Amino acid sequence: MEVICLQDEAFYLLIEEVVDRLKEKKNITQDKWVSPDRAMEILNIKSKTTLQKLRDEGSITFTQPQKKIILYDYDSIMKYLNNHTKKSF
Repeated sequence: MEVICLQDEAFYLLIEEVVDRLKEKKNITQDKWVSPDRAMEILNIKSKTTLQKLRDEGSITFTQPQKKIILYDYDSIMKYLNNHTKKSF
């Protein structure tokens, strides 16, 4: 058996590269579920309370696979943004 040792940074870079290659191979451009921080970044909001309000109102779809883990549906976030698009005059 051959054992390969990597420093933490090299290991995580390798993992990221593998994930990127798999996404490229499967034609995946965006994750289906995003973290609360990523959802807030996409929506350009700073408050977790605002994110919770959108969730509670049913404006964006979410899943809660574990008690303290909440993930948001990327497509519903984009739909929410598109529904609130204003056309210029």
